[in-house]
Amino acid sequence: MPIFVLKIATTICLVYALIVAAGYFAQRKLMYFPLPERVAPAEVGLAEVEERIIQTPDGERVVAWYGRAQPGQPTILYFHGNGGNLALRAERIRRYLDRGQGILMMSYRGYSGSTGSPTEAANVADARLANDLLVNEGVVPEDVILYGESLGTAVAARIAAERPVGGLILDSPFTSAVDVGARHYPFFPVRLMMQDRYEVLPYVEKIRAPLLVIHGERDEIVPVDMGRQVYAAANSPKKLVTFPLAGHNDHALHGSFEAIQAWIAQLRAGEEQ
Repeated sequence: MPIFVLKIATTICLVYALIVAAGYFAQRKLMYFPLPERVAPAEVGLAEVEERIIQTPDGERVVAWYGRAQPGQPTILYFHGNGGNLALRAERIRRYLDRGQGILMMSYRGYSGSTGSPTEAANVADARLANDLLVNEGVVPEDVILYGESLGTAVAARIAAERPVGGLILDSPFTSAVDVGARHYPFFPVRLMMQDRYEVLPYVEKIRAPLLVIHGERDEIVPVDMGRQVYAAANSPKKLVTFPLAGHNDHALHGSFEAIQAWIAQLRAGEEQ
């Protein structure tokens, strides 16, 4: 092999190794996109919503917003995706409250005024505390519907596999964060590098609560085939609703809220899904 070719190959390998190393050490900055600003619910039109602070055993403070359910209505325990903050989801909270349904939306560490930094282990541990908060408020497990949005689907699935709940909604679920990473970055050893793996399939197989999976068929971030795999792995009763024209974040414009409400109505009526 000519020396100049060897030098080029060596340079390419070195650059590749440096990129992989940088990606490994910066991976959480590439995974989480928090808005750290703390906003009061009343500032975004949610005067009846309370800010709650979840104190963690390791000394962090996690901000959550809680709107109480009207009598006879369920409470949504909501785990959001990897970007933004609670305030950006104020309209979603309002829609559930207007139906009389309660909602507790938990932020992650580093988001919405919460202290600390997000990791998979911390997010799941804090989610357990959020579930405990509702129980301590007197909300019975059958009145709790877990809701996971994108990254939050892995968190919600973990809690649903561990705790009794009335139902589970997985919004744009992936099979695992590793699978998503490997799909988007096929030339890098993502499966070896990722620390926060967010596996969904091993947990959804253990869930006994009724399940609704919703997914946009034009989702370019988490492909709809992953949502279908999650649905296939789940136990009955379960329902899958996809939206042909929807992407990752816009399926509320294509009828997903109405589909969710129809499912909740059937669930509360004790009907087969």
